[in-house]
Amino acid sequence: MDGDLDLRTDAGQPATASDRPVARFVWHFAEMVLAMLAGMLLLGPIWMLVWPHLHMHAELHVLVMATNMAIGMAAWMRLRGHGWAAVAQMSAAMYVPFLLLFGPFWAGQISASTLSTAGHILMIPCMLAVMLLRRSDYTHRHQP
Repeated sequence: MDGDLDLRTDAGQPATASDRPVARFVWHFAEMVLAMLAGMLLLGPIWMLVWPHLHMHAELHVLVMATNMAIGMAAWMRLRGHGWAAVAQMSAAMYVPFLLLFGPFWAGQISASTLSTAGHILMIPCMLAVMLLRRSDYTHRHQP
């Protein structure tokens, strides 16, 4: 049988989706997105209690959301065995889109809603760029 078609693990067992580098890469990405959402859902209400009018300050609001997402994602990455450098780079991917959009926002070229929406959308390619730079970190299993 062709070795490329008969995917086997090192132990000679048939490979599962989690044994394939591309599947692991996609799974890592999905895990981080879920961890980011968890960070927003768990920490967002706390911020609303502490600072009820935070949403009235667009720049601070998006930075707090980025922080909530970075905390959730960083906690998950550390739990999964990623090093601090990888966590820092991925956390930066939460902030860079917003920082890039502050100029157009301050110039009145985009609204607060666009700042938030575009920033969240741009996180995806930023995260993927970090993952591609550290491809080996995201294509193998991590030991906690």
